[in-house]
Amino acid sequence: MYYIYVLLCKDGSYYIGSTNDIQKRFLDHLNGRGARYTKSHKPEKLIYQEKFSTKSEALKREAELKKWIKTQKSALINGN
Repeated sequence: MYYIYVLLCKDGSYYIGSTNDIQKRFLDHLNGRGARYTKSHKPEKLIYQEKFSTKSEALKREAELKKWIKTQKSALINGN
């Protein structure tokens, strides 16, 4: 299984990524081994995830969400 996930960062921004192991990847972000973005925007918590059967599907969804503005991301996270 593959996942896309959204992290809430301490500055209120969102980080969107994809992985096949969410818990490990979140710990990587917390320990400074994640993406460059989360090194300067410290992650606070995992707030959203979606599951996919293929890596390709997850990467396509990740790319789609990264194009969204913050209000669209917030609506998705809040179930709207």
